[in-house]
Amino acid sequence: MDTLGFGDFSKPPVEEDSIERWAEVAASLLDALGIERAAVVGHHTGAVIAVELAAAFPERIEAAVLSSAPLVDARYRAAHSGRAIVDEVEPRPDGSHLTELWRLRQPFYPDGNIDLLERFVVDALQAGPRAAEGHRTVARYEMETRLPLVRCPVLLVAATEDPHAYGFVGALHAGLPTSRIAEIRGGMVPLPDQLPHEFAAVVVEFLSTI
Repeated sequence: MDTLGFGDFSKPPVEEDSIERWAEVAASLLDALGIERAAVVGHHTGAVIAVELAAAFPERIEAAVLSSAPLVDARYRAAHSGRAIVDEVEPRPDGSHLTELWRLRQPFYPDGNIDLLERFVVDALQAGPRAAEGHRTVARYEMETRLPLVRCPVLLVAATEDPHAYGFVGALHAGLPTSRIAEIRGGMVPLPDQLPHEFAAVVVEFLSTI
């Protein structure tokens, strides 16, 4: 599924965005599909949404895979308050903002894999202002109050070359007693798309043991 406001989803006002709201919409998809219980997999922002799903709907979430999740606590919120957002560029008539988007993201993507960066730019254009606002939405979330409510088995997927998330793995593991860690060497920011076979393998292995 697309996150509310992203991809092909409808575009409600940006002011309505919150991790809690995005999790509620994800749960409503389970309702629409007639799925009572499910394992959820989320990457980056999706991992934060997965935390809220597991905390808010414990009777419905049987397992959670948190890939490259940040730990959004008071320190994180303070560090991200008012700082420049990586995907925030000003649209320009000459299209140079597209090059800027590419340049800002390129250090976090594997060399030579133009396809991944092209897909990112397409997603960012489709998201419009939310391409940057999504980061602020994550930074407003009080994850430290929600982690103790997560009771299901959790897999923390750690991409070793993701500077935005890899450093949080230990603290998340300590805050989630039901968690285990699976490192993927060489994984970067676009891990599921960069190394899909390795990513799928750790997810399938985890789900086979719960």
